[in-house]
Amino acid sequence: MRKILVGFGLCCILSTAAIAQPALQPPLAGLAFLLGHWTGVDGKVADTGGTSRGSSTMTAEAGGAVLLRRDQVQLFAAGGKQTGSFAILMTIYAENGAIHADYADGTHIIHYVSADIKPDQSVAFISAPSPGHPVFRLEYDRTAPERLSVTFSMQPPGQAAFHPIATGILRKEI
Repeated sequence: MRKILVGFGLCCILSTAAIAQPALQPPLAGLAFLLGHWTGVDGKVADTGGTSRGSSTMTAEAGGAVLLRRDQVQLFAAGGKQTGSFAILMTIYAENGAIHADYADGTHIIHYVSADIKPDQSVAFISAPSPGHPVFRLEYDRTAPERLSVTFSMQPPGQAAFHPIATGILRKEI
């Protein structure tokens, strides 16, 4: 009986901790639709013809001044064999009147310097243009209350169009 009560108490504490997450501060409030734990389904990797799957957790941190994204991604060849995996960490924050984000996956660092936000519906992060380097765009579109479409694109130097690198669907876990 004691184990059941301890287990029940722990569940109550964990549930309270999940509920107690701070709200995003006003500059980030339009991104609240990103908060939660998401599972990746139907991921596609354009340059290899392979697929991806994984999970993403997005939480409000630092009193709601930062949105923190943590991902774990597995990559698969076109035939289905796993070819690798990696973790992602991304912070999203307001600075000098603009929304910025910093992405790191252990190999790459991307500094997003602007974001086009349609509150509670979509966001497109854009990296800074730099001579001789590509510009990156990361888009989240809410396609249903518990679904996000994700597109990661690159604009090669000297080209006008963005080309998809990876696309996928995220399903919110409740």
